[in-house]
Amino acid sequence: MKTLSHTLAGSTALSLILAASMAHAQTAVADNDAAPVDEIVVTGRYLHADQVNALKTPTPIIDVPQSLSIITADQIARQGFDSISDIVLYTPGVTSSQGEGHRDAVVFRGVRSTADFYIDGVRDDVQYYRSLYNLEQVEVLRGPNALLFGRGGTGGVLNRVTKKAVIGDDFIGYKSSVDTFGAFDIQLDGNLTVNDKVGVRLNAYYENLDNHRDFFDGDRFGINPTIKVELTPTTTINLSYEYIDNDRFIDRGIPSGPGGRPAEALNDITFGDPDVNFTTFEAHVVRANVQHEFSDNIKGNFNASYGDYDKLYSNFFPVGFDEAANTVTLDGYVDTTDRENFVLSTNLVGEFDTDSFFNHTIIAGGEYIDTENDNDRFNSFFDTAAADGRRTDRETFLVTRPLNLRGGVGVLPDGRTTTNNFFTDLNDDTEADIEVFSAYIQDEIEISDYLDVIIGGRFDSFEITVDDVEAFIETGERRILRRKDSEFSPRFGLVFKPWENTSFYGSFSESFLPRSGEQFANINPPNDALDPDTFQNIEIGLKWDFMEDLSFTLALFEVEQSSPQVSDNNPDTLDVIDSEIRGVEAQVQGHITDDWFVSAGYTYLEGNQTNSDGSTGLRLRELPKHTLNLWNTYQVTEKLGLGAGFTFQDSSFADNGNAVTLPSFFRLDAAAYYELNDNLRLQVNIENLTDTEYYPNAHNANNITVGAPINARFTIIGQF
Repeated sequence: MKTLSHTLAGSTALSLILAASMAHAQTAVADNDAAPVDEIVVTGRYLHADQVNALKTPTPIIDVPQSLSIITADQIARQGFDSISDIVLYTPGVTSSQGEGHRDAVVFRGVRSTADFYIDGVRDDVQYYRSLYNLEQVEVLRGPNALLFGRGGTGGVLNRVTKKAVIGDDFIGYKSSVDTFGAFDIQLDGNLTVNDKVGVRLNAYYENLDNHRDFFDGDRFGINPTIKVELTPTTTINLSYEYIDNDRFIDRGIPSGPGGRPAEALNDITFGDPDVNFTTFEAHVVRANVQHEFSDNIKGNFNASYGDYDKLYSNFFPVGFDEAANTVTLDGYVDTTDRENFVLSTNLVGEFDTDSFFNHTIIAGGEYIDTENDNDRFNSFFDTAAADGRRTDRETFLVTRPLNLRGGVGVLPDGRTTTNNFFTDLNDDTEADIEVFSAYIQDEIEISDYLDVIIGGRFDSFEITVDDVEAFIETGERRILRRKDSEFSPRFGLVFKPWENTSFYGSFSESFLPRSGEQFANINPPNDALDPDTFQNIEIGLKWDFMEDLSFTLALFEVEQSSPQVSDNNPDTLDVIDSEIRGVEAQVQGHITDDWFVSAGYTYLEGNQTNSDGSTGLRLRELPKHTLNLWNTYQVTEKLGLGAGFTFQDSSFADNGNAVTLPSFFRLDAAAYYELNDNLRLQVNIENLTDTEYYPNAHNANNITVGAPINARFTIIGQF
């Protein structure tokens, strides 16, 4: 494995080439697309457009001691993004995982997560596919995030900033698209000023799903009314309600074949049951935000959020392929999740200019989270397997298109009929209650015009109680498992600015992840007796604003994980297993000229698996060594614009055993825009222009995603 210094040298050379050839970056939101001023802003010292909503303090991006990317609503529309995975594909430092076909799953610097998602800075950890219809921007923060976000966030977090009501402006906007697969959607965005103190806004969308895979279909619907009230010149309230309803087919891809690669001959086959592979998701979410200015120097931000989520997930999926016999083995399960999340958070921000003790920007806050999570899972149960004395959750079928399986009833290679029952084999049934109390404080100290020091810490108390209903069903006795963890997460940062447009920074942070994991399913022994996994993040970097709208960033980082595990040789002792991920990340983003926008990113990653004996010599799965992306938008004439770009992802392993490789791929995309008038734009986005065969991600060695062939989306965007 290359040393960190060698990695930095190689990446620096590439980054400087990118910077020299592309020149300008736009780390801020464009003026006409800027979100309403819904976070604390200190007038006269900071520009709202140069803030990250998730940071909670009025800190210019160049002064933030970690790398981040901001993807604006305009970028989302122009590149034709309609999912988190689309955004991730063009963002450095992150890649996507398959998420078993039913959830967003992002790999932040080699650390996979289904829970490090936030909306307006509030935790959004339920597993589902997040829509982009009501967003001002998406913020991807890499590196140390524990102080502001608490548990998790080990490699990064993704924050969605929603559209809020605006006072003083009335408009109706719309967007509608249809693609060559047959999928279509429509979005509406309307704002009304009631009076000089009240504004209301409504965002809504409907999407009909389709793609290149057999049986794939579904519908998504969402509605998000918001209201903004200026109670006084110093107090503002934002209220919102969101209803989400998703129903979609589940496709977990294809199995691997001989040679440890995806079985390319099976690309056109969907390994599932068209009647059984589906997921439904329904959510009601209420959010409230109050901002109050206590004085010229002290501001307060108070948030409350309540979410009620109901999810059903049912699927068959491949677990093995026999090329010689032309058969595939399927497993399956049905899973339900009912969750209620209640979150209260508050923070105070104060700015103090002192002659003798420097200048300080202090943020102090607290958070309370109460979560109730009910989850159960039933395994598939094939009657033929039970009769043969084999594993009842698996059965083998001939590889045909489609498979001989419909409604849980199938035909085996020997001609027998097999029937599945999803309510025979209970895998688990748990009811979990989680309470989290957090308090944090951070001081951004301006030592001089050239040097800032950031120091702070966060205390988290995480308590989980799990009622194992399955154990009660089997034994008649209640089994209640409890675990409470209290952790302190320090943060330290240093920002040196030799020039106003250039900063060098270093940062250190720690975080933790309880043994209940991200989704709180269970803490079965011995996990209920084990301390949390702990993570250390170290990052150094450079941020350089070439001109007013030009930005280049370079980051060198290391993520170290320590995981207590029961010793294989002595169950009474623990082995602490350490692992490291190291890498380099570079980004250039912005306008080369008034007509030419460019965004480019590169990431280099190294990371090996470890056990109690040290390095296993195996590379972490879903960890491509090199990723590179580039997107250009050029305004050819006053009415005509063109876009073009590519994304490259190096090969990676789909499994922990490094037995199956996801091949590297290069995908070319393009777009064209035509402004009929100031209020109406026609747009076409072409994905995979060269019709490349590729496999963007996987869940494991036998659940490999098949990338879409060349396709186009036609869009109309307008407003009244």
